[in-house]
This record gives sequence, C-alpha cells and structure tokens, in this order.
Amino acid sequence: SLSVGITIKKEVANAFVKRQKRSSLYFEYYKSPMEQMHERCENYPPCDYLSDQIGFSLAYNRFFG
Repeated sequence: SLSVGITIKKEVANAFVKRQKRSSLYFEYYKSPMEQMHERCENYPPCDYLSDQIGFSLAYNRFFG
C-alpha cells in the first residue's frame, strides 16, 4: 500500500518536471521583444555598464537605437 502511494507521487513529480522543462523551452524560443532587448544590452558590456549608470532605455537607444 505504501509503495503504490510513492509510485503515484513519482509519476506526478515526473510529469511536473517535464512540464517545467517544456515551459522553460517555450520561453527560450518565444521571448518578448523587451526581453530580447534586455538580453542584447546585457550581452554587450558597454551597454550593460551604461544601463546601470543611466537606465536601460537610454543605454539601449545609445547603442542600438
């Protein structure tokens, strides 16, 4: 009786983990334009540095605007 409960919990946990992986993959491929802009700035050190000084919008527009 105890092992049946554990098996069910494992299956539920595995389904949950699979769902989490799928949703994180979904977000990797379908990022919002704002998210893409933030990543572009963060991956470019001068923009990343400047965004800490003057804010993201101004820094992004200076380098990519």
